Amino acid sequence: MRIILAPMEGLVDAPIRETLTGVGGIDRCVTEFVRVTHGMLPPRVFYKYAPELYNRSLTQVGTPVAVQLLGSDPHQMARHGVRAAELGATQVDINFGCPAKTVNKHKGGCVLMREPELMHEIVAAVRQAVPAHVPVTAKMRLGYDDRSMGVACAQALEAAGAAEIVIHARSKVDGYKPPAYWEEIARAREAVKAHVIANGEIWSVADYWRCREVSGCDDVMIGRGLIARPDLARQIKASQQGETVPDMTWPEAVALVREYATVLQGWLEDRYVTGRIKQWLNFLRQGFAEAEALWPEARKIRQVAPMLACLEQRVILTDSRAA
Repeated sequence: MRIILAPMEGLVDAPIRETLTGVGGIDRCVTEFVRVTHGMLPPRVFYKYAPELYNRSLTQVGTPVAVQLLGSDPHQMARHGVRAAELGATQVDINFGCPAKTVNKHKGGCVLMREPELMHEIVAAVRQAVPAHVPVTAKMRLGYDDRSMGVACAQALEAAGAAEIVIHARSKVDGYKPPAYWEEIARAREAVKAHVIANGEIWSVADYWRCREVSGCDDVMIGRGLIARPDLARQIKASQQGETVPDMTWPEAVALVREYATVLQGWLEDRYVTGRIKQWLNFLRQGFAEAEALWPEARKIRQVAPMLACLEQRVILTDSRAA
């Protein structure tokens, strides 16, 4: 009954993986995709997306991190899978789920679901090239133009040797609009023997249990729900034991954002750090009324110090009301 933190391009970077796994309840993470084209990428690119490679592919609290690749050339994908393993990757994941127009335009991500034969070639090439002890896994959607390709693509991935298949319960055309079609995950899961992991529209403990019931999957991957409620995985783990834990408070959430910002400042210029904080804060609006209340002011701020001061002001107001 594992909970996996989903890869989210431009948001779920190494610092946020460290922050969220530190809260507890997350069993595995996946990096943002490493884009594979024609040339061989140098090690520094892998370390940029997966600095956990310096730590045996683990976050500081010991949560495993898979390295994700995105591309459409089987030979090049195989070469990069080998490079990832040489650098210490303990799992190589392949992205067939990204719906971004720029990615799909260059024949990457979800558009490949129009060609299950090519999906098979890519996974088979990576599986053959990567050492046997390193699992090769894949993430996909239910299709590109519609939700009709889930079974065929899952079968293609299984036949190619994918150890696990994460299925986001929407097509590319569906985007991220509710609902998630968990029942379509069930159809694909029943058609393969490979381990299938459900993904999509899990925002609460109740959503988690409904997803498991409808999809039939023991394991789930959560993206936006964990960004909105950083303690969601911890809440779910407690519910698996028939227990409850107190909800994360707004001051605790702000402490996480502050920790995240401090780490980011060692990586990026302040203007980019502020942008990342805004991205997270925008998701926190769905989990915390305080974030919603300060959003009109925070969205206009361009520097890190005033942004953190804005968050702290809401903490002071919350604490004064509690007193």
